[in-house]
Amino acid sequence: MRLLKKILKVIFSIIGGILIILLIILLIDRQKTSYLNVRKIDSYKENTYILANVNIIPMTNDTVLWNKSVYIKDGVIQSVGEDIDIQNTKVIDGENRYLLPGLVDMHVHLWDKYELGLYLSNGVTAIRNVWGMPMHLRLKQKIQKEKIISPMFFTTGPKLTGPEYMGDDNLQLFSPEEARERVLSYKERGYDFIKSYNGLPEDIFDAIIDQAKISEMEIVAHPSKKVPYSYHFNEQIVSIEHAEDIVQQPLDYELDTVKLNQVVGEFGNSPHSALCPTLIAFYNIYNMLEDDKILFSEPVNYMNPAIQMLDSKVQFERWHSTKQEDPTTNDRIKMQHDFHLYAIKKLNDAGVNLISGTDAGIGITVPGFSIHDELKFYKEAGLSNYEVLKMATSNISKTHELMRNIGTIEEGKIANLLLLKENPLQDLSTLKKADTVIVKGKMLDRATLDDFEKRAYSRKNLIATIIRYIENMIVEK
Repeated sequence: MRLLKKILKVIFSIIGGILIILLIILLIDRQKTSYLNVRKIDSYKENTYILANVNIIPMTNDTVLWNKSVYIKDGVIQSVGEDIDIQNTKVIDGENRYLLPGLVDMHVHLWDKYELGLYLSNGVTAIRNVWGMPMHLRLKQKIQKEKIISPMFFTTGPKLTGPEYMGDDNLQLFSPEEARERVLSYKERGYDFIKSYNGLPEDIFDAIIDQAKISEMEIVAHPSKKVPYSYHFNEQIVSIEHAEDIVQQPLDYELDTVKLNQVVGEFGNSPHSALCPTLIAFYNIYNMLEDDKILFSEPVNYMNPAIQMLDSKVQFERWHSTKQEDPTTNDRIKMQHDFHLYAIKKLNDAGVNLISGTDAGIGITVPGFSIHDELKFYKEAGLSNYEVLKMATSNISKTHELMRNIGTIEEGKIANLLLLKENPLQDLSTLKKADTVIVKGKMLDRATLDDFEKRAYSRKNLIATIIRYIENMIVEK
């Protein structure tokens, strides 16, 4: 008995020591991202002022309102006009720069706080995280309480799939009853949306849709191949993800323009359905195939180190193995990408609500920077600059109820804004380095934004990320 007690004491001591070490690692990571604490930047605290002498691109229509002023109070746009004069209100000179709504990335996978700074430095003032974990609920709470500097943050719950679709990155459901319980749980715990995933059979999917409607939770759908693609045109499903899934499901991997027209028609008959294309994530397959050294490139060094090790490398090796087995792989991927561009043009011309999303945070799709690659592809598809900007701003406000108050510059909207030297209606590249990024009326200058990028480069938070991921597997599974 004494020997058993000694053994147990040693075991508990070891476990206690490990837990202390893990806690220290998390605390160190927290300290290293303290530069995002609101109290660290004095200029970020002010959210009531008049921004004068700006050329406004309101995104309510394709125009520029020259030499105007915007009155912002408590982070909300109160009025837009000429020579606004509010007693005892600070006036900030916009220096004849262009004022545009902040960009939104509607499909990201967020792994750490560093990435919040990367989104802001690239003009992204709101993000929709589509792979929810407990860490995201804690982060959302801190952002809402304005303790840390961040884009507006929205998150789905964990990805919901069916009994046959295994993997530690999603949650398997085995019955309609369990599906309902999960939706209720995610609503109660504070997730904003439901994420449906590949592998959901009809009976379980129906239960998710039904309970989501009762619980007033909108659904973000990665198409499930267990049901027809047309099944996703449901009023509870606010957006359908990935242009590539149009090719892979209703077109059955054929670049068939006749079948595409049918899909475009179905979108057109479902005005509540938006498409989030994530073109850059698919194109990055081609980038990996073409560049043997891409994992060592500068952009990839902005990726979370755990993702670099556990996902970027795996994807790279998978596609290079495929290329060795099939030498036509590069051309096939490029042809499908080009077809995606054609599809985007067709969908846009049909009036489908297209919303910008990158799938950033996995593979080699870099948080923040990738939004500019994504927008460039929309332009390449044949959209005008204004149509491209709509996908990243005003179209967003037509999707989720929670996002109705962003995306345009008009009275009553949240002041998520960018100040630019040049007119993005003429040159989209000016979006890459905004002079000033404004979130809920609070300003971040270019020097601060550049510092965010510098701190995120080659960060050393591998173990901290893995700890949070293990937490997710324990809590959510």
